[in-house]
Amino acid sequence: MSVTVILIPGYLNSGPDHWQTLWQLVFPQHVRVRQLDWNHPRRQAWIEGLHAALRCCQGPVVFAAHSLGCTTVAAWCRQAEPDTLRRVRGALLVAPPELERPDSLPALHDFQGIPAHPLPFPSRVIASSNDPYSSLAASEQLAQAWGSQFTLLGACGHINGESNLGTWPDGQDWLRQLMVSPA
Repeated sequence: MSVTVILIPGYLNSGPDHWQTLWQLVFPQHVRVRQLDWNHPRRQAWIEGLHAALRCCQGPVVFAAHSLGCTTVAAWCRQAEPDTLRRVRGALLVAPPELERPDSLPALHDFQGIPAHPLPFPSRVIASSNDPYSSLAASEQLAQAWGSQFTLLGACGHINGESNLGTWPDGQDWLRQLMVSPA
């Protein structure tokens, strides 16, 4: 059975130049999580949005999450049923935000208290050395807490549309590696 990719955007959704949006154009079979409110995110509502996307998919899945989408995945794991968790082959977690910083956006405060427990599936955290929303140390700490592989991309900002990654072939390669991870 083929593996379905679920794209999980972060705060404000992913714009037209974002790698997630470009992946969806190139790979229309990818499923994109839809949230009721991208501008005023609420943790429980976003968890339910992820769960709704999963209900639309048959068989195994892999997550490709960006920013607040990474936090959503970690929080979702705490509530998901064991049978649903077993369907997840892995997660590509790109630019998770550092929400406990004093300058964290007030709109994101409902997500503070990021679950810092090992994820029940293989994962890779991708970070940038100059992400304006997370220090490198915080990204490394999250990767360690989640039991994720850690990859430093270099100076790529928030690894979003402004980073000019296009369809981001390296990201696609890391995603494919997770797709073939044992279930």
